[in-house]
Amino acid sequence: MLALVQRFGWNSSSFQVLEPGYRYFFDGDDACVAYTSAGGAWVAAGAPVAPLPRQPEVARRFVQAARRAGRRAVLALTEPRFVTAAAPEFTALQMGEQPTWDPAAWPETLKRRSSLREQLRRARAKGVVVRAVDPSELERPEQPLRRAIERLVARWLHSRSMATLGFLVQVWLFDALSERRIYVAHRGGQLCAIAALVPIYARNGFMVEDLLRAPDAPNGTTELLIDRVLRDCAARGCGYVTLGLAPLAGPVEPGLRAARWLGRGLFDFEGLRAFKAKFVPNEWTPIYLSYPRDQPPLLALYAMLAAFAKGSITRFALATLLRGPRPIVHALIALLVPWTLALSLLDARRYFPSLWIKWVWVGFDVALFAALLALARRYRPRLARGLAAIIALDAGLTFVQALCFNIPRLQSGWELLGVIIAVAAPALAAVVMRNVWRRQRALE
Repeated sequence: MLALVQRFGWNSSSFQVLEPGYRYFFDGDDACVAYTSAGGAWVAAGAPVAPLPRQPEVARRFVQAARRAGRRAVLALTEPRFVTAAAPEFTALQMGEQPTWDPAAWPETLKRRSSLREQLRRARAKGVVVRAVDPSELERPEQPLRRAIERLVARWLHSRSMATLGFLVQVWLFDALSERRIYVAHRGGQLCAIAALVPIYARNGFMVEDLLRAPDAPNGTTELLIDRVLRDCAARGCGYVTLGLAPLAGPVEPGLRAARWLGRGLFDFEGLRAFKAKFVPNEWTPIYLSYPRDQPPLLALYAMLAAFAKGSITRFALATLLRGPRPIVHALIALLVPWTLALSLLDARRYFPSLWIKWVWVGFDVALFAALLALARRYRPRLARGLAAIIALDAGLTFVQALCFNIPRLQSGWELLGVIIAVAAPALAAVVMRNVWRRQRALE
């Protein structure tokens, strides 16, 4: 497979198909489609790795093979040349844009951008130093630099609002080290950021596959890494560098624009595009989801999302919910209002051991609402940790009351449902708050 990628790897994502998790559909000895199975479909990682004239034919045969296996087929993150070549048979839905640079033009760009020069100066003044890593430093798991990188990756992943994604955005750094380029930024002997590049052989270029920064890295650290990457690429005669997809950027369909707005609490789409734009790319290239013309677009989109969600959108959504992103915390605060109101209206003689216990629960929920609101306005580690513990205690006491008092007195299925909700809600909230505290601690 590596030999094919080296001959025909033109897509920005072409090297990534060598990473774990892909199956391969071969068509002769000069063509291959790397794919994963998700959402009832075979989801290809980009256009076929093949000569351009063969790509539409290979894609068509890939679709036919998927249908024989009882699956649909889509091609994720395709680029304009495939879209043009395959236009008669495939529909393309723009999923975002990808910034690209000619490294030779970078020094001139830097001269025109005083804000970038200032960021570089600030990082250097703080003692940040960037260097290229020799592959021999990362070959064995016990090597100090590799362990430091693994800790940085784990910390970065733990700090994200969303659950860990897969498919073309998984973090995978240590396979085929001789083909990759890795740069690290140090300050005072401590690792504070990394940039990992993978080759795009047919374009004499590289994609910055991973760009990870420790939360406490000095301002300008990322800019210093990109500056070193582009200068090194220019010195080696490399003609193309990309930072990869800015999802949902550019002239996407109205439905995707709505998704961008609705999802801004989980992922900063505009912020990511603005970050990449500040390096003044030479071009923004549209990136597409390609699928057969007779296939509904919603099914194609669902299959691609399932691939990024590691096969199950439901499981991914639940894992994200439990991480406690800001919209979920806000939802907990909002739901506490009708919950407390309903609690205050319940018949104390029927649902509580005594009247005073009912009003203790109501008072507790009012105080909890105020504390959660204060936390949402300004995060404080001790308050977050205390709330996680208090809500866990609430869940435990609720379970004891349900077991000892409410369950023996159940008179209908609706009452059973109410008891289940009463027990499950604080338990879920306790997990969410614990994860909020843990995730914020990873950012400190």
